[in-house]
Amino acid sequence: MPVKYKIDVLAALKDAGYSTYKLRKEKLLGESVLQQIRENVPVSWANLGRICELLNCQPGDILEYDQDAGE
Repeated sequence: MPVKYKIDVLAALKDAGYSTYKLRKEKLLGESVLQQIRENVPVSWANLGRICELLNCQPGDILEYDQDAGE
């Protein structure tokens, strides 16, 4: 897939004070979303928005387009 994460999202969330336990416990992100991130599968726009809110960033800070990755 030509769109991929350009940062380690889970590490960035952890650095911002959000462990995977806290994300699940406070219902900020579900386990299926966390698994998608672990597997480098893009998440829904709603979940991407939530991640941007938690990290105080823009989607372009998280995702990048790599034309060669789609070949």
